Amino acid sequence: LLFKEFSSTSSTTAVGTVTSRVTKNGNAIVEKDLLNHEDLAGDRGMVDDIFDETYREKEGPKPPLRYVWRNIILMSLLHLGALFALTLIPSAKIQTLAWAVLCFVVSALGITAGSHRLWSHRSYKATLPLRIFLTIANSMAFQNDIYEWVRDHRVHHKFSETDADPHNAMRGFFFSHIGWLLVRKHPDVIEKGQKLDLSDIKADKVVMFQRRYYKPSVVLLCFTLPAVVPWYFWDESIVISFFIPAILRYTIGLNATWLVNSAAHMFGNRPYDQNINPRENPLVSLGALGEGFHNYHHTFPYDYSTSEFGWRFNLTTAFIDLMCLLGLASDRKKVSKEVILARKMRTGDGSHKSG
Repeated sequence: LLFKEFSSTSSTTAVGTVTSRVTKNGNAIVEKDLLNHEDLAGDRGMVDDIFDETYREKEGPKPPLRYVWRNIILMSLLHLGALFALTLIPSAKIQTLAWAVLCFVVSALGITAGSHRLWSHRSYKATLPLRIFLTIANSMAFQNDIYEWVRDHRVHHKFSETDADPHNAMRGFFFSHIGWLLVRKHPDVIEKGQKLDLSDIKADKVVMFQRRYYKPSVVLLCFTLPAVVPWYFWDESIVISFFIPAILRYTIGLNATWLVNSAAHMFGNRPYDQNINPRENPLVSLGALGEGFHNYHHTFPYDYSTSEFGWRFNLTTAFIDLMCLLGLASDRKKVSKEVILARKMRTGDGSHKSG
C-alpha cells in the first residue's frame, strides 16, 4: 500500500510504504504499522526519532539506582525558592508579572519550537536569525544545551518506554517527571545515545556555539536578565525581581516540560495508536504551548505542529506559522488528513468517533 505520508506546506512530499509486523518487548505483544525509515526521512535527512522495533531489553536484574545528590539538592532548593516566590506575587508590580509571563513564553519557545520541533525532529527549516533567537530562548529555558537535549529526545523516541528511554514512563510518574534527573542514566540510554547520528546537529554552528558557552549563557539569560529588567526599569524590589521572573518562571517552565514526559504518557486517550503509551492531554498542551498532543506526536514525530488541530492549544504552531509568514521559516512538514484518518481507523482506540 502506497500513500502520501507527509507533506510540506511548501509542497514538499514523500511516499512511504506501510507494512504490518508483530513485535514483542517484555510481556507486551503488539501489531504495529511500520513505514520504511528511508521514506520517512524525506528531506529531513534523519530517522533517529522513529521507534526502533528491533530493540530488546536485556535479561536479568536491573542495574541499581545511583543517586545524583547534587541534582537532588539543587532541585529541592529550586522548588523551595519557587514556593517562596508564590508568597511574593501579591506584592509584585503588574509589570513584573507581565515580564515573568513573557520570559516564560520566550523560554518555552526555545524548547518547543527550538530544541524539539526544529532540531530534534527537523520538522521545519529556520533561517539564521530565527535559529539565533531560538538558541537565546533555549538558554533562558536552561534544560541542557540543544545538542544534549536533542540527543536525549531522539533516544526517547527511538526507544520509547524501554530501558533505553531516558525518562521511561513505565518506571512511574515521579521517575518520568523529575526522578530521571536525580539518578544516573540506565546504561542502555548512554549506549544508544552514543550510537545516534547527530551529524546534523554538529554541523549547526549556532548550536555548537551555544554548547561551547552554555554555562555563562544560562547565568546571563535564565537568571540575570529576567531579574535585572524589573529592578532597573521600573524599580521593582530585587528580591521580587529575582524570585518571580527568574526562579518561579524557571521552575514552572521545567515542570511544564516534564509533564509532557509524565502526564502526557499516562493520562488521556489514544486516538491514533492504542499500542503505544503516549496520550492526548489538552491540559498539558495548554501549559507546554502545544506539546501535549502526545499520542499524535509519537505516531507522526515529523509533523511540525505535533497535532492535527492547528493552533488549538498550540501557541508553538502559531509561532512557527508566523515565522513562515515573515520569511524566517519554511518547509513545514505536515501529515495529510487522509493518512491521519487511515491511521485512526487502523490503530486508534476509537475515541476520535466521539469528537
